[in-house]
Amino acid sequence: MDPEDIAVLERDTVAAVAPPETLEIGGWLVPLDDGTMGRAKSAAPLRHDLGPDALGEIEAAYRDRGLKPSFRIADVPALDPVRAELARRGFAPIQPTVFKIGAIKQLAAFSDGSANILANPDGAWSAVFLGEGFDPVDGAHRVAALTRSPDAVYGAAGDGGETQAVGVISFGARWAGIHGMRTAPAHRGKGLASAILAALGRAARDRGVERVFLQVEEANPARRIYRAAGFTPIWRYRYWR
Repeated sequence: MDPEDIAVLERDTVAAVAPPETLEIGGWLVPLDDGTMGRAKSAAPLRHDLGPDALGEIEAAYRDRGLKPSFRIADVPALDPVRAELARRGFAPIQPTVFKIGAIKQLAAFSDGSANILANPDGAWSAVFLGEGFDPVDGAHRVAALTRSPDAVYGAAGDGGETQAVGVISFGARWAGIHGMRTAPAHRGKGLASAILAALGRAARDRGVERVFLQVEEANPARRIYRAAGFTPIWRYRYWR
């Protein structure tokens, strides 16, 4: 990836979850939040060749606000010194996650299933995050973070007029970002997520956006859907906590 694109993607990632406060320290983006969404509360380098010099100041910024320091670090060789210093400071890597990019044109044509686009999420949309099979505390934090994005639209799909699957597409400086894809466990395998992805893609296409990104945990079986929709990995990252 072009270094400028890396910085734009990182800024758009954080903007989509709109943490209450975001700092920039020594080339790092430092979102400050007390919720459960890792992207909203973990510092990330705006370049993949930064060294560890700013880690102490970043740690202090979190601790000064009563927050636990956290970092989101791509698994690229140039960041080896950062990982080594984090390990020395007592941090450990968890939750390997794949960063993927795709083309809006391909995403918009991915499915002809039916899904609704909402300018603002309603109660039924939020309820999917709080339903059976999901952690209600985590769900509430995700709803709060995803609905405070400064520029986003929301997808909803289901049978019989009910909302059983949801998603979000945010619009950043240059990229659209897919976030918050969730389907109620009893309704998986029906193509609802595919219908939402395509509907969100069409919403982005109508705005003239051409490129889209998303992040998915490495162990998440939904990766096959994103692969079919044309998303390709550009790097993997882990949270260091």
